[in-house]
Amino acid sequence: MAKVTEEQVRDALSGVTAPGGNGNLAVLELVSGVVVRDGNVGFTIEVTSKQAQTFEPVRKAAEEAVAALPGVISVTAVLTAERPRQQQRPQQEHGQGPAQGQPQTSLKELVPNVGAIVAVASGKGGVGKSTIAINLALALLAKGLKVGLLDADIYGPSIPKMLGLHGRPDSEDGNILEPKENYGLKCMSIGFLVAEDTPMIWRGPMVMSAIEQLLRDVNWGELDILVVDLPPGTGDAQLTIAQRVPLTGALIVSTPQDIALLDARKSLNMFRKVEVPVLGIIENMSYFACPHCGERTDIFSHGGAKATAAEMGADFLGEIPLDMDIREAGDAGKPITAADSDSPHSKAFLAIADEVWEKARVLSEEAEDQAPKIIVQ
Repeated sequence: MAKVTEEQVRDALSGVTAPGGNGNLAVLELVSGVVVRDGNVGFTIEVTSKQAQTFEPVRKAAEEAVAALPGVISVTAVLTAERPRQQQRPQQEHGQGPAQGQPQTSLKELVPNVGAIVAVASGKGGVGKSTIAINLALALLAKGLKVGLLDADIYGPSIPKMLGLHGRPDSEDGNILEPKENYGLKCMSIGFLVAEDTPMIWRGPMVMSAIEQLLRDVNWGELDILVVDLPPGTGDAQLTIAQRVPLTGALIVSTPQDIALLDARKSLNMFRKVEVPVLGIIENMSYFACPHCGERTDIFSHGGAKATAAEMGADFLGEIPLDMDIREAGDAGKPITAADSDSPHSKAFLAIADEVWEKARVLSEEAEDQAPKIIVQ
């Protein structure tokens, strides 16, 4: 198979004309972040927010032009509408936050009608973080709250399948997306915008740009709480989200065994270093109860997350078993909390949701109290 190069990609894009016939993408220098890996190609086309709608046919034409190159397996092109430079939140060296004397713009200002933003995180993949995020969001919804769910796991978006959602989101003006909805839960994911089998081979800045757009350019409406399903790990994407998204707090999901708890500790310490409150730790796949005889087996050990929480001065929020009903419900797009609200598993999620909401509510109120107020006498 022929090996594709960045030069070939850019040559192919030079044949794609921008709207108005003012030049091609290469001449206008609109293409950035070109990534070529094993035949999978990704790049961004930088436009203004007002140009986004008119450039959508250009984006598709760019994908088709690159897909025609020998050796190309898949192509992902995204439109990135950059905000004016003076409005961007500058990043200081070594990830220590904004530099002094420079303007600061919190993304909270771009989601002004969202009361609290809670991240669901894990130090490693495969611990059921997305299952926890979905069922927690639905449990919060069952409390009568207005809830949204943002799938920030750009590399492995699983929320659409687990909520039984398909197709591209609607947009009335071509700029602001309408969130998809099921069970009364508003949801947005990169999985709605790319083919299910398309690999995301973006670098960190591209990932963060996509997450910002999924926050900023979505009509979330008025929400009491937005649950954010983070990518697993403690790398650049997770750190940047923790620093730039105005998180009210974070939850750590882990299985009970020692190897998973090592990574859970790293995740917890990362949030503490960037001063994001850790709401607590949840032990997933805590035990297995045989559906036939009822005998309980601690496949991954048991109680490790609770012990870790006590050791690190964090709250332990509860345990969720390794259960076939939970797995089958998620695979079918009918999460257990929505499919069977009276099941013991749903009640466990509801109990966790009670604690999460109380903590998030208090932290949100404290943040509002600490905000500067102008008093006119």
